[in-house]
Amino acid sequence: MLIIPIKDGENIDRALKRYKRKFDKTGVKRQLQERKQFTKPSVARRSQIQKAQYIQHLRDQEDI
Repeated sequence: MLIIPIKDGENIDRALKRYKRKFDKTGVKRQLQERKQFTKPSVARRSQIQKAQYIQHLRDQEDI
């Protein structure tokens, strides 16, 4: 459970924005999306390899 202390005189919109940011950093929503649908291990491995290739390509382009 996330706890966001609200300071005296702080705007509620600002506190809500801090809460949303903290919630996004925990990754709960992303984890729920992943659990919603089963992905085969071979598909997960393939997507992981593709992601690594993409990042490597970006780093290679950065070096040039």
